[in-house]
Amino acid sequence: MISADLIDTLLSRGAGRAILVVGDVMLDRFVHGEVSRVSAEAPIPVLARGHETAMLGGAGNVARNIGAMGGRPILAGLVGSDAGGSECAKLAEAAGIACGLVVDNSRPTTLKVRFSAAGQQLLRVDTEQAIEASPVVEAALLQTIEQLGAEARAILLSDYGKGAITAKVIAACQALSERTGAPIIVDSKAQKFAPYGRVAVLKPNSQELSRATNLPTESDEEVVAAAQAALATCAAERLLVTRAAKGLSLAQRDGAVLHLALPPPEVFDTAGAGDTALAALGMAMASGAPADIASRLALLASWKVVQKAGVAAVTASELVTAALEVSGKVRAPKIASYEAAAEAAAGWRQQSLRVGFTNGCFDLLHPGHVACLTQARSWCDRLIVGLNSDDSVRRAKGPTRPINPARARAEVLAALEAVDLVVEFSDDTPIELIRAIRPDLLVKGADYSRETIVGADLVEGWGGEVRLADLAPGHSTSRVVERLGNRS
Repeated sequence: MISADLIDTLLSRGAGRAILVVGDVMLDRFVHGEVSRVSAEAPIPVLARGHETAMLGGAGNVARNIGAMGGRPILAGLVGSDAGGSECAKLAEAAGIACGLVVDNSRPTTLKVRFSAAGQQLLRVDTEQAIEASPVVEAALLQTIEQLGAEARAILLSDYGKGAITAKVIAACQALSERTGAPIIVDSKAQKFAPYGRVAVLKPNSQELSRATNLPTESDEEVVAAAQAALATCAAERLLVTRAAKGLSLAQRDGAVLHLALPPPEVFDTAGAGDTALAALGMAMASGAPADIASRLALLASWKVVQKAGVAAVTASELVTAALEVSGKVRAPKIASYEAAAEAAAGWRQQSLRVGFTNGCFDLLHPGHVACLTQARSWCDRLIVGLNSDDSVRRAKGPTRPINPARARAEVLAALEAVDLVVEFSDDTPIELIRAIRPDLLVKGADYSRETIVGADLVEGWGGEVRLADLAPGHSTSRVVERLGNRS
């Protein structure tokens, strides 16, 4: 595969380098809710609408991933003169993307709305108009590419067939590549690859390759034959075929084919995975990596992103950790920062999973702690535990505590099956952590009351629940410490 050290080197080298993304910009919206009954009007589920989220899709998601990996994304594409277009611009600005969105009054912003419950997608509704850009709109897009692309170290074409990638746009990108030396990488859903001309990498998935060649693409041998047939009809230097759980196949013009695969992850949401792979290819090749190394990074990035819900992005640090996970050097981390915990909680909610939270010092773990955590986990789908830092424990318990440092306490908690994430906090209370992760369930022991639980009003204010866990009689850390003191 690819080592964590090489990933760190590549992404460090690519940090801040400009990468131009040209293509079809979309808005992905996710509506989550609960289904408890079937409609009396038709045999369909009735969704009780809950929360919703929106994020950049298509070429916008490619740019977002580049930014998350440390690159400097430049986005050129089309949106409509509607609320969706305005939202795309705001999302791009919030993500730090240098934006060249051309407003096309003749089309709506491409919008995909997914409705889901209990982690299952029920329906997707698309709003789009797949027509080639008019000469006036095309001219504005060409001007944007010329103005923004001069510093680009790689040029990525994200062609979803909605009309942004025209012959003149391709020609402009080819001319820019010739002037700057930036490689062109194309992710295309077109049935003909020849119009893209000479590009460094053409990246179809196996179904798209099959449609373009009228050949099967199930087995390794079939992919090789179809890829070579495609290369015979276009000027691309190489073909990178994405094959979902089967990995990637990199086909060169000299006939060499490299098949790459990773063990399928337990959680699998393929929305936007191709965008992430394209972004990783761009980051690696902008850093001077050869195509085989870039393909390995693309595979790892897509492997990581499918473990997140919805149209997501992966960061440079996540890719380094993922490489260590794949190599068996580390397990998937359960000890997380505020930011990582907030992202994980948001992802779980997008899967309609109930997120629970509890907190404590957990200085000397005993059966009472285990019973409380186990009961808390039975009330939710994922449990996040807030852990007092050493200084926070000393302020609360006195100068002789904690017995065990925070890292040791976190590792013991993370080893429990009931615990999904552990987050250390240094304040006297976990209120800021609760605000960051927005749990659906807040749990404390039965020795508390609703009025004395920090964050109870917040959680109930956004529709969550507060519950008290049963206490295990005769167990407390203070008693254990006292008994140890008496023995000494």
